[in-house]
Amino acid sequence: MNLMSFFAQSAADLGFLGILGFIGLIFLVIYLLSGIRIVKEWERAPVLRLGRYIGLKGPGLFFILPGIDRIPTIISTRIQTYSFRSEQSLTRDNVPVSIDAVLFFRVVDTEKTILEVEQYAAATQWVAQTTLREVTGQVELDEVLADREKIAHHMQELVDHKTEEWGIKIISVEIRDVVVPGRLQEAISRQAEAERERRARITLAQAEKEAAMGMIEAAEKYATSPHAMELRWINLLFEAATEGGATIMLIPANIPIAGFNAGSIGGDSGSLGLPPVGVYGVKPIPSEKKPKEPEGE
Repeated sequence: MNLMSFFAQSAADLGFLGILGFIGLIFLVIYLLSGIRIVKEWERAPVLRLGRYIGLKGPGLFFILPGIDRIPTIISTRIQTYSFRSEQSLTRDNVPVSIDAVLFFRVVDTEKTILEVEQYAAATQWVAQTTLREVTGQVELDEVLADREKIAHHMQELVDHKTEEWGIKIISVEIRDVVVPGRLQEAISRQAEAERERRARITLAQAEKEAAMGMIEAAEKYATSPHAMELRWINLLFEAATEGGATIMLIPANIPIAGFNAGSIGGDSGSLGLPPVGVYGVKPIPSEKKPKEPEGE
């Protein structure tokens, strides 16, 4: 009887131990499964074991010890963007402006980013905003409006110098818009309009000067070549007759005669040849008077 009771008690104890072992196995599996982590290709996971940094994990599948190891954050190595604005910053000539800009940056040294700065994205954004105000105060309004690329490049260098020790690289800074007060926009518009008018007047004066020089040269050539002057008169008359549908023409009396006589080709004025009839007028043809015979002969 005692032996049967012993075996029964032993079986009960083994069954209880088996149940405990099974439950413990389930908890062990759950513990091990809870240590499995997966990060994307562009992500890195820093691991702290009992508060000490032991390295980076990822990309892909890896395992940590739950309760002992901890991942404080996930770091993205892709290029990140941040849009920001400087509210009413004063330029060097005391003009209030608002500048909209976009910052492009990426993490190049993950260990520095984890160990040197907390919330690296927010820190980079604040540095960009303060640097934009600093750069705006060093330039005048005309430089802000005309040299955006130069200001953006200078700002990129300053922000990159500040974030270099955090393991963050500033790719570029782009200025999207510069907002000035309305009254100042009107003044800038009037200034631009006056500048365009000034350039137009200078261009017109230069054209008048070149035209005057051309007329002087043409007059000198016409003075040395009467035939060229006659051809020019013919051309002017032809243009006046063909343009505008004019039917009545007023011709000056002192225009040159575009014709020739026999004397111009080697004969005298009284010899035979083509009559000196011009386009603009008719030159009298010389005639020889016969001597009168004496009367009474």
